[in-house]
Amino acid sequence: MTAVVDKITVDCTDPWQLAQFWTAVTGRPVDDEDQPGDPEVGIALESGVMMLFIAVPEPKAGKNRLHVCLRPDVPRDEEVQRLLSLGATLYADHRRPDGTGWAVLQDPEGNEFCVERSAAEKNAAEKSTVEAGAAEQA
Repeated sequence: MTAVVDKITVDCTDPWQLAQFWTAVTGRPVDDEDQPGDPEVGIALESGVMMLFIAVPEPKAGKNRLHVCLRPDVPRDEEVQRLLSLGATLYADHRRPDGTGWAVLQDPEGNEFCVERSAAEKNAAEKSTVEAGAAEQA
């Protein structure tokens, strides 16, 4: 037996406002039935998984035990700058001089999430490694 991830639920103080941030991040709209002031607001991601923002009375306390990792379709550093301009903050920078690593950001309510390298960046690095290995053997 197996289970499928159906929803990623985020506790927050203002579901509508936080969903607006994540709509800008993902490019996916808020569910048509959701309105400002609703206690639950959802975004259907392209993968079919729902991001669900649920109102809770208490503020976030401590580090997330589970978080979202984003793989952008543009270079990682470009995406980090875009997300910062949307209201995210840089929480921890694990980017390395060789281009590997990731950045940990926080959304407007302090929930951590990672921004990884794009697929193109990973492919270019792998190709460069393969080419360097071939040159050493020649």
